[in-house]
Amino acid sequence: MGKNIKFDYYYGKEADQFSFYRIPKLLFTDEHFKGLSNDAKLLYIISRS
Repeated sequence: MGKNIKFDYYYGKEADQFSFYRIPKLLFTDEHFKGLSNDAKLLYIISRS
C-alpha cells in the first residue's frame, strides 16, 4: 500500500496534442445544412471557440 504513483504531466505546447472541438452532429446530418460545405461548417465551429 505504500507505493508512490508517478503521474506524467504535460507542459506548454505538449498539451496542444489533446485539444479538440465539439462539433454538433446536426451540422452534418440535418438536411437544412446540406448546402454548406464541410469547410464552412468547421470554420463556424472554430470561430465560436
